[in-house]
Amino acid sequence: MTPRPFLASCAALAALGGWALFGPQGHAGPSVLLIEPDKAQDELARATRERSAAAARAARFAREAQQASAAAERAAREAAALAAQIQQAEAAIEVARARYSLARAQRAEIAARLAAKQEPTARLAAALQTAARRPLALSALQPGSLKDVVHIRAVLASAVPQIRARTEGLRGELAARRAAENTAARSLADLRDGEVDLRARRQELARLEASQRLAFRAARANALREEERALALAEQARDLDGLVDQLDRQASLRRELAALPGPILRPADLASAVPIEMPTATPTTSAAPRLQLPVAGRTLAGFGTLRESGQRNTGITLAPVAGAQVVAPARGRVAFAAPYRGFGRIVIIEHEGGWTSLVTGLARVDVAVGQSVIGGSPLGVAGRGDEPVTIELRREGTPVNPLGFVG
Repeated sequence: MTPRPFLASCAALAALGGWALFGPQGHAGPSVLLIEPDKAQDELARATRERSAAAARAARFAREAQQASAAAERAAREAAALAAQIQQAEAAIEVARARYSLARAQRAEIAARLAAKQEPTARLAAALQTAARRPLALSALQPGSLKDVVHIRAVLASAVPQIRARTEGLRGELAARRAAENTAARSLADLRDGEVDLRARRQELARLEASQRLAFRAARANALREEERALALAEQARDLDGLVDQLDRQASLRRELAALPGPILRPADLASAVPIEMPTATPTTSAAPRLQLPVAGRTLAGFGTLRESGQRNTGITLAPVAGAQVVAPARGRVAFAAPYRGFGRIVIIEHEGGWTSLVTGLARVDVAVGQSVIGGSPLGVAGRGDEPVTIELRREGTPVNPLGFVG
């Protein structure tokens, strides 16, 4: 009689070998832009940080909106909260995509190991099953002595521990593969949920921005004239630096005019009037505003990086996701918002104290010249391709590293 443990091990080995050969291999899945395995872990860590930071900003803006007494300030905080929620949803999608990519890579590695093991396992399982099912009396009729048959059976019986160990290893591989498939399925579900949430947040922000634009247009006769002047300056400027310089001069002039005292009442008796020395208005500079990056994404070029043209990068160039939400880096006043040659649509924001920020590479601009923004206010959206977004910070026309003021 053949020992029962021997038969059981043969059957288990055959079953596992057959599962590895003919079991589910996993489909390619829906169309998801996968991340290379050597980059997916870094992308997962970055997107996780950005998701947490966006969630914190959204909660802070929501609290400030509730506490704001002025309607305009409350509306600005609400829009900033929605923009932060959009960036949170974008980061959540990237987290799910990175996890899905890692799970797919892990499953592929396990499948490769199983493929290397399953062929000899299947052959061994078939041979053992044949030997186990052959009656001892029939074996005795084969050429050779009965002693040889008994010896072969003894050798096969001694292989049972190794067979069991082999089956345990295969079971572990198969369990790891099922776990990777479950992780991929959960990540894919999270990705789809994130896309649904992102669409809802964008629609909500679009409704809020539409109402804000109507209110802004009702009282922007002066802003329309300023926008025309800004476009005229863009036509006259030799390059982007020249445009920023001209806008800075206009902003400086506005600050000087704002600092002048009001009109002095005419005295009743001109003869007794004492000459009054008029103060000279001088532009003042203050500490730079605390910035936030306009989009989430990996850094393509840092401040001072040498470009292909041989010039140094005067800002921070980021690689956002397609159609990413772009926000204002700090509180200020929009001085320019339009396409500019070679830079896509750009937004230039004047800040207090002679500071200016510049955001380039937008596919759509949702603000207008003369409009006041806060840090986190929606400016527009990035392109649908791989177009980068760049932020520059300047103090009275001189570029400085924006990362030194992010906080």
